Amino acid sequence: MVAGMFISAIPFPNIDPVAFSIGPLDVRWYSIAYIVGLLFAVWYAKRLVRNLSVWADRPPKATPAQIDDLLLWVTLGVILGGRLGYVLFYKPSMIFDDPLQILQLWNGGMSFHGGFLGVVVATFTFGRKHGVPFLQLLDLAAVTVPIGLGLGRLANFIRGELFGRVSDVQWAMVFPEGGPLPRHPSQLYEFALEGVVLFAVLWLAVHKAGVLRQTGMASGIFGIGYGLSRIIVEFAREPDAHVGYIVGQWATLGMVYSLPVIAAGLWLVVYAKRSS
Repeated sequence: MVAGMFISAIPFPNIDPVAFSIGPLDVRWYSIAYIVGLLFAVWYAKRLVRNLSVWADRPPKATPAQIDDLLLWVTLGVILGGRLGYVLFYKPSMIFDDPLQILQLWNGGMSFHGGFLGVVVATFTFGRKHGVPFLQLLDLAAVTVPIGLGLGRLANFIRGELFGRVSDVQWAMVFPEGGPLPRHPSQLYEFALEGVVLFAVLWLAVHKAGVLRQTGMASGIFGIGYGLSRIIVEFAREPDAHVGYIVGQWATLGMVYSLPVIAAGLWLVVYAKRSS
């Protein structure tokens, strides 16, 4: 079976993680994914703020200029929260073994759940400072962030990291750092679910169902959609070697950390319905 699996595997494309270089500076696909994702989020959020038809009788308090200012806050929230979340949730030994490695973002190691908390803190602080309702800002972030999530997963694929479990599916790949056996390209599954599908669901919810008229509803849908998507993919994704499985050979920390996100999403949906 192993030999058959190996023969049927799709070759990994081995894309250079460095997109291009400017002198001594290497610009990596990982960085481009974050930059493009954040710029798209700002562009789309500004379009939504200007499109009063999606808000009906609850026009947004935020202005396009404030959305531009929010970019820096959210960027810091994503980077600091994502990195600190990875260290605290998945690799706390880094704090004691090599604390300087925490600053080496170019080596990878970001946590969505940490980045999510970072964005929550950033939007809450910004909203308090500028008098914009927190949940309104969170709704805008929720409907714009899936594109960035999807691009980030493509960057993970290019780096050959966060690959899936050993598998005999026809599209399995042998990853350079994953040993000789073919594995699920789980990064592409996450790109499809967390990026394409979740963005499509939220786009329909905003433009067809008018969920921005119910403050907190878009955030709730995002939380439920992301949490379920992550749990589904975790069944195919190889857990970090230094963490492993927490129950049997199936339950992972990614599943556990996604449960509060789903719970928060359900609470926001109920809150939005009761407040509308």
